[in-house]
Amino acid sequence: MSYSQMAQLELMNAVANINSEAELNEFKSLLAHYFAQKAQKAIDKMWDEGTFNQAKLDELRGQHLRTPYRTL
Repeated sequence: MSYSQMAQLELMNAVANINSEAELNEFKSLLAHYFAQKAQKAIDKMWDEGTFNQAKLDELRGQHLRTPYRTL
């Protein structure tokens, strides 16, 4: 069984035990916090390695990276 499949089983087991909207919101918050921490660690590593710096941050700040919507 792959790690992805094991993770899916763990998530399914966790979701099966959610019994209220409050528990669902708490679960969503935990997942968001987990992925935010992973993103922060990746950014910190890039900063320490010099591949991400204040100049790059300033460059990205001015960009509009959303996918444009097409009008019909």
